Amino acid sequence: MSKPNFIIIYADDLGYGDLGCYGSKEIQTPYLDKLADSGVRFTDWYSNAPVCSPSRASLLTGRYPGNTGVNQILGGKRGTHGLSTNQLTLASVLKEHGYNTGIIGKWHLGVTKEHGPNAHGFDQFFGFLAGCVDYYSHIYYWGKQSEENPVHDLWENEEEVWCNGRYLTEVITEKSVQFIKESNEDPFFLYIPYNAPHYPMHAPQKYMDRYTHLSTDKQVMAAMISAMDDGIGEIVNTLKKTNKYKNTVIFFSSDNGPSTESRNFLDGTEDLYYGGSAGLFRGHKGSLFEGGIREPAILSGPSLIPQGQVCHKVGMMMDVFPTFLELAELTVPEGHEMDGSSIYKMIHEKKAQAHEQVFWKYNNQLAIRQGKWKLVINGMLDFSREQVDSIHLSNLAEDPSERHNLADHYPEIVQALTIKMKNKQTNNT
Repeated sequence: MSKPNFIIIYADDLGYGDLGCYGSKEIQTPYLDKLADSGVRFTDWYSNAPVCSPSRASLLTGRYPGNTGVNQILGGKRGTHGLSTNQLTLASVLKEHGYNTGIIGKWHLGVTKEHGPNAHGFDQFFGFLAGCVDYYSHIYYWGKQSEENPVHDLWENEEEVWCNGRYLTEVITEKSVQFIKESNEDPFFLYIPYNAPHYPMHAPQKYMDRYTHLSTDKQVMAAMISAMDDGIGEIVNTLKKTNKYKNTVIFFSSDNGPSTESRNFLDGTEDLYYGGSAGLFRGHKGSLFEGGIREPAILSGPSLIPQGQVCHKVGMMMDVFPTFLELAELTVPEGHEMDGSSIYKMIHEKKAQAHEQVFWKYNNQLAIRQGKWKLVINGMLDFSREQVDSIHLSNLAEDPSERHNLADHYPEIVQALTIKMKNKQTNNT
């Protein structure tokens, strides 16, 4: 059999509870639901960070954010540096082994030429470099400083292009379909980081009309997710029409949990945004509680991945890199320190697991999960809301919502996990 094709589809600020196959009663996602049925749906899959850029850095390098050099949200001003070319990416490794590599959508790992997608192993790039753009004008308005000017941000490789008035989610789908159709006999790796459902909250009327029964904030969120879901349906259908589906592995997930940022509103409302759902979990984007980092995740590939499986073992974004290499029968390049582990055995063998512990660090927040235990230190509920207890221990098997703090009941577990966290931080992760 020829080497498999690989596709990563990455949503933006999508909550654990925002898909039908993850329990949503409001949002219709038939194509993602079908993709989940055709492969493995993970219940305990994590982002390496509760925000955009570090999550994407870990996904593409197989490393903890601290080891990628990207541990914060990167700005969108032209000239902004990002992921160093010293960091080996999945795209660069696959390219060296004959893969045609492409990214269509959001990069958010540096705006300069030397930090862009083409410098990191991608043969083809269509999309934007900053963290978000207006869906119709493709202009970046959201600078970290008020004096930062708006800037148009849509590119094909290193050439600026213009698609004024076209809904970007649909453009990303169109370009992805085109990439697949134009792929020759060589295997391909296609990274499709949609910007949906990240603010600004824009959706065509045809999608809004599906959800007229919902409140305005939930209506536009649902419409944006449906537009992405329809696009994923088109992508899978194109794979089938071009006889590439059976030999293609697809991974779907989101960079972090749903956003509560007031800028999600278009009417100047400064209240928290309530459109996205973290399901039963506590916390949102910016938080190391489960709602900020536990993500919907699906892995599908008819010739290599078991169908109709639900996996309750822990996986992380940094595991995709080594997993894809194993599926392609390739090895990690010598000298590249990989923090992630292949999950191939985890989904094929009942007792196998990828990690004994997993760790997080974001600003002053620290977290570790080991088995059923999860310890969060200096936890936030989002970017602005603080958690009352600075040390919070949860038994996720009994309390997945992290509602009950067990730190005073199990001080020895707190101490042991804290030591492991500090040792990991010493190693710069």
